[in-house]
Amino acid sequence: MSQHDERQTPHGEQDSAAENAPQPDIENVQDGSEEYVDAGKASADSVAETDELMAELDQARAEAEQYRDQAVRAAAELENVRKRAQRDVESARKFAIEKFASELLGVRDSLELGLKAAEDNHGDFDKLKEGMEMTNRMLASSMEKVGIEPINPEGETFNPEYHEAVSTQPTDELAPNTVASVMQKGYTLNGRVLRAAMVTVAKPAGDS
Repeated sequence: MSQHDERQTPHGEQDSAAENAPQPDIENVQDGSEEYVDAGKASADSVAETDELMAELDQARAEAEQYRDQAVRAAAELENVRKRAQRDVESARKFAIEKFASELLGVRDSLELGLKAAEDNHGDFDKLKEGMEMTNRMLASSMEKVGIEPINPEGETFNPEYHEAVSTQPTDELAPNTVASVMQKGYTLNGRVLRAAMVTVAKPAGDS
């Protein structure tokens, strides 16, 4: 039967619905549709993407482990530095006066020799005085080496930062608020007051 005959109704009439029905695209069926998906290629792409993600994850884990190791080492080094600093502080506290102490050894030797000489010479006061003066010079030199300086402000203007006024002395020979005499020397250590000088301060003679 011909194509024309297939579209006729049983009564020999032409079937208009069959004539207007869409016909299959034979060319596309034979050549393959552009929308056709290759399942094998899609699976390969998915595996490649997964492998790439796993590689990136492994790299991230390796970097994280490296940073962790660096942090652990840094913390250990910091703890070592803290312990060394603590030991240094303790050592400095214990031996801060080591230099001064070594200087004082000579002063003590001189004192002991002076006392022995005084005993051997049966009260030779001139030799005893000479020995004491030498010992005093040694002590002053030792104190100076470690930064200890005397405060002996006689004749200077009274300074409450370095001087302690014990009394006042009426006088017309000195300007008011001048140190008239020093009852006890003061001392500074590298500019900081160890002990203020005890002084009397001049005031006008007519003041009560």
